[in-house]
Amino acid sequence: MDWNKWVRQIHRWLSIIFAAVVAAIFISLGAGKEPAYWVYLLPLFPLGLLLLTGLYMFVLPYAPTGATQGAPAHWSERMANKTSIRSLAVAKKPAANPAAAKPVLLAGGNPQIAKADGDAPVQAYIAAMPGWKRDVGRRLDALIVRSVPNVRKAVKWNSPFYGVEGQGWFLNFHCFTKYIKLAFFRGASLHPVPPGESKHKDVRYLDIRQDDQLDETQLAAWVKQASQLPGERM
Repeated sequence: MDWNKWVRQIHRWLSIIFAAVVAAIFISLGAGKEPAYWVYLLPLFPLGLLLLTGLYMFVLPYAPTGATQGAPAHWSERMANKTSIRSLAVAKKPAANPAAAKPVLLAGGNPQIAKADGDAPVQAYIAAMPGWKRDVGRRLDALIVRSVPNVRKAVKWNSPFYGVEGQGWFLNFHCFTKYIKLAFFRGASLHPVPPGESKHKDVRYLDIRQDDQLDETQLAAWVKQASQLPGERM
């Protein structure tokens, strides 16, 4: 005998009986006939059985695996099917892919790095720079640190920023498709003035391409000068 099916059928019939008894009482009252006191107690019997069968069906899906021993085959089969479905879902869950943790490259191959202060996010940005730009990024970072030993670092808006504590930021760089753009926020006050013009009168740029020979002496001089000027507050 399928015990679970039998309980469900009893539950359905009890629901019908309960509804019929309550409806009969209301019909009697509507007709102006007051039923005997014991009639009001009739719905309590099917209601009590409804609570028991409903509680059984509620607990059934949460029963431990061991509870299926000696239980009807239908119940055991259903619990086994649920376990199989869960196992299949776990098996299909993709394993963690270390490559997925690499930063996303935005337009122009610029790494997407979360905004943060310190050397760590800057090094994460440099490590994610594509191709030849990575080596240039390392050279730029090392040159800036040598020129300004107390330099402050951060990544903002997916670009490394360099500054001096209490004075603001004086320089950043950003990857584009064919070059790296180095921005001096007070570049117009440097000597000589960096070649790249900007729509902002104080800012000057230096574009570094793959085959360019980096003049580290001139660049170090610009960095030292820039670090001594009032920086940008960002």
